Amino acid sequence: MSSMPSAPGIDAIADAAPLSLCAREPHVPADRLVAEMVPPPRFDSVRFSTYIPDPNQPSQTEAVRVLEGFAAGLGGAHAVGGGKRGFLGLGRPRAPKAPAGPRGVYLDGGYGVGKTHLLASLWHATPAEPALKAFGTFVELTNLVGALGFQKTVQTLSGHRLLCIDEFELDDPGDTVLVSTLLGKLVEAGVALAATSNTLPGKLGEGRFAAADFLREIQGLSARFRTLRIDGEDYRHRGLPEAPAPYAEEQVTQAAHATAGASLDDFPRLLGHLARVHPSRYGALTDGLRAVCLTGVEPVPDQSTALRLVVLADRLYDREVPVVASGLAFDRLFSEEMLNGGYRKKYFRAISRLTALARDGARLVATD
Repeated sequence: MSSMPSAPGIDAIADAAPLSLCAREPHVPADRLVAEMVPPPRFDSVRFSTYIPDPNQPSQTEAVRVLEGFAAGLGGAHAVGGGKRGFLGLGRPRAPKAPAGPRGVYLDGGYGVGKTHLLASLWHATPAEPALKAFGTFVELTNLVGALGFQKTVQTLSGHRLLCIDEFELDDPGDTVLVSTLLGKLVEAGVALAATSNTLPGKLGEGRFAAADFLREIQGLSARFRTLRIDGEDYRHRGLPEAPAPYAEEQVTQAAHATAGASLDDFPRLLGHLARVHPSRYGALTDGLRAVCLTGVEPVPDQSTALRLVVLADRLYDREVPVVASGLAFDRLFSEEMLNGGYRKKYFRAISRLTALARDGARLVATD
């Protein structure tokens, strides 16, 4: 087998077979789920100082100011005395009631206005050791409850100074009630909260669309949150070139063989494999990958499959894994019925993130 030409940004390797996501079946222990509740690699180095507000959107500058003050106010001893805790928080004294008044902030805004950047910056700026701060998506938090059980999750997180929840989901009543109850227990223990969710494209002119839903769903906790509206356009498309069109299958295969640490999978087969791996393991599924190459991308056949793909897209985006694909363009993955249905926020987010990763993947494709 001859060596394939490499494009700029590729680590050329000859005669090396790509990895396969379909060959991976990771098993993730519960303690890893807890230890990984930190900002994802994409947001390791973000800070308030690296957030660039749009000069035409004063709400972005105001959000930075408020969040910096919120972080500074979380200094000092925790209600239960602070200090390191063992896993699951066993042996700690009972926490007194938290002080009255807002103990949370909710970032309300559309796709790509930098809410996750700001949420991660809040985590970094809060004056507490990493073991006393937790950061995760709504889905990751529900997965943690599933792995540990409700009471153990309360014990594990109640000694924290801050819990950040990215992409709070408002479309599953059961999970929303579960997390709302959990947050109530944590607020009683003195934990400060911060959360984001998404306002639909086209809804930004209608006021606090997502905020109203969020405050209604968390019910008795609504008075604990200050809402910060963040207006603006999706930065992933602000001044950037259009996403590359899908490549020929031969180009995708070549990129996979020429890139160290790349995976190569048939898209329909990968969707089938995702059904056999719990979404809490999708992060581990992508461990060590430097690129994901997909052939034969086609419309997602049903909603269950689509929701699993959304989680995978989130994990790839968190880890900054570029994507190279043949077949259908990513903005045609989901049917009109899906994009107009109850999970539309998730699907729009997935399209936005996969498009960004496709741009990143362009450097891996050899061009004549």
